[in-house]
Amino acid sequence: MRAFSFVGLRPRALLAAVGLGAAGALSALGLAALSAWLITRAWQMPPVLYLSVAVTAVRALGISRAVFRYLERLATHDLALNAMSRARERVYRVLASGSPEHSVRQRRSELLARTADDVDEIGDAVVRGLVPMAVGAVTGIAAVAVMSMVSPLSAVVLALALLVSGVLGPIIATRASVRIVGDGARARERVGAAATALLWHGPELVVARRRSTALGELRAADDTHAVAVDRGMSRQATAASLTPVAMLVSVVAAAVIAVDLASRLPGSLADVSSSGEGITPMLFGVLVLLPLSSFEMTGPLTDAAIAWERGRQSAARVMSLVEDAGSAATASYASASSDPVFDRRPATLTAQRLQWGRTAPLGPDGGVDLDLPPGGRLVIVGPSGSGKSTLALTLAGLLPPLGGIVSTAPSDSSSCAAYFAEEAHLFSTSVRENLRVARGDVSDDEIVEALDRVGLGEWLAGLPAGLDTELIGGGAALSGGQRRRLLLSRALVHPARIVILDEPTEHLDSNDAGHVLRRILDDDGVFGADRVVVAVTHQRADDLGVSVVDLR
Repeated sequence: MRAFSFVGLRPRALLAAVGLGAAGALSALGLAALSAWLITRAWQMPPVLYLSVAVTAVRALGISRAVFRYLERLATHDLALNAMSRARERVYRVLASGSPEHSVRQRRSELLARTADDVDEIGDAVVRGLVPMAVGAVTGIAAVAVMSMVSPLSAVVLALALLVSGVLGPIIATRASVRIVGDGARARERVGAAATALLWHGPELVVARRRSTALGELRAADDTHAVAVDRGMSRQATAASLTPVAMLVSVVAAAVIAVDLASRLPGSLADVSSSGEGITPMLFGVLVLLPLSSFEMTGPLTDAAIAWERGRQSAARVMSLVEDAGSAATASYASASSDPVFDRRPATLTAQRLQWGRTAPLGPDGGVDLDLPPGGRLVIVGPSGSGKSTLALTLAGLLPPLGGIVSTAPSDSSSCAAYFAEEAHLFSTSVRENLRVARGDVSDDEIVEALDRVGLGEWLAGLPAGLDTELIGGGAALSGGQRRRLLLSRALVHPARIVILDEPTEHLDSNDAGHVLRRILDDDGVFGADRVVVAVTHQRADDLGVSVVDLR
């Protein structure tokens, strides 16, 4: 329910969806009762005019049932899709405006699972859980009320059978599947982590001859997920079997009660037949067929309970992600927030005895001391796994230092420093919009200038629609070098005075990489003389004439 509040689920829209669903279910219920009466009444072969109103009502109920169900599908899916859209928007806002450390520490596969699969499960909990349960409750109460007017005893039996089918069965299924649903979600996350590793690091895995191992881990995770799903389906099928049993008991009991009425209550609920005693065929038909229609709405409630449990666990994970991102961001998730305001004044970056790392300190004993004034340049070099990117994240204020201090002036890091990741995302949209990600008010002239300064001027001139050219597939539309240069141009138009670049020359050939790195670090290079630039690289930086932190 906290997740429903977070996504802004509108009570009025929910009530409308439940009302339309209940109207369709009640139409089906009325159709069953009226059809039973009409069939048995027609058996007596009365004049046709005696049946005209009933025939018309049957047609009307049949049409209204289809119309209401169609409208209920539209209303329910509109409600759920809007809720899922708002959920993703608000999760993104909270992550963007909350604690950067929390987001950085999350694995990509976990963030993907929270913002994709888990949000989808919350939407499913509305479509397949909440609305069907509410409709089933309304229909069940109406069916018992109608049955009580025909036979109170049959109504009691029907109520008990409906409780078994619509309450006991779903409770059993839910309790049996709580652990299985959780296991399935964890297995799904492992599948996502393995697939993400293969997609992001495919070439490296091939070079390291670990692609087969990674594929084996993906298969194992997928098999685990399949086993968890199968276990859940078997428990669900067992619980669902209670519905036909309850239906059988209800129908047989109704028939027995009808026979008993025929012998003991002539003249009241059981009309006298031509032989002098017996229940009317019309009431007998209603007693038998009404329970069959009643279970039409309780049958799916086992699936609804499973969907609700999946949604509940997914909502707990999403809300945990949101709340851990920061209480200030959580409190203001509903308000539209503007882009962060960056301080345009020249900035300095300093560090004293800085130690960094995610769990244990990295780097030299005693830490690292830095003093980068406006226009300062720093290169961080070292092999993979030495902590270069972690140091860059710490300097950008995205991870807390494990020792010492790091500071920026004249304002804090959130207002003057920006970190540009090696694997930053390129969106499947225009070239212009891919640079506006960094600064929403950047002009076309500034974009063209930035692209020209990173060596993409000729590439831009050759595009069919210029800045309006769509990059279909995002980064897949470009070569590795073009992608790297486009990301570098994004850093150029960004307003931050302290720019921290993670592997800015990756995927460039050796000659281009050296040239681009020099252009980045020169005082009169692409970033100018008033911005602090920190570059993380594998390249040698001995001859660049700038400060170096060597982690080799």
